Amino acid sequence: QVQLVESGGGLVQPGGSLRLSCRLSGSVFSFIVLGWYRQVPGNQRELVASTLRYGSPRYSDSVQGRFTITRDFAKNTVDLQMNSLKPEDTGVYYCYGEQMGPSGSNVNYWGQGTQVTVSS
Repeated sequence: QVQLVESGGGLVQPGGSLRLSCRLSGSVFSFIVLGWYRQVPGNQRELVASTLRYGSPRYSDSVQGRFTITRDFAKNTVDLQMNSLKPEDTGVYYCYGEQMGPSGSNVNYWGQGTQVTVSS
């Protein structure tokens, strides 16, 4: 059973920083895609940052230049460093992973989510 477990959320003032970490039950290399999504009440889950197994990271326009997604191949984690946080960054952040399934179709996995609140 593949599991993704997030940690690192919390309350931070505008302009501050937080680092989210997602621990993977498998190797980082076993995932075709790894990423972070954000959801606020009443809205759909939106992609914040993602990275392919072989490729450059991609970011939403709203976080470009402020957030950085990295993979730790030794610890099997995917992290999201969030700097210069704004109140509109508030939401539940979900770790996402995609693997090739036994039938050849991709299988999606989600973490349980971690709350990030940016407020003074």
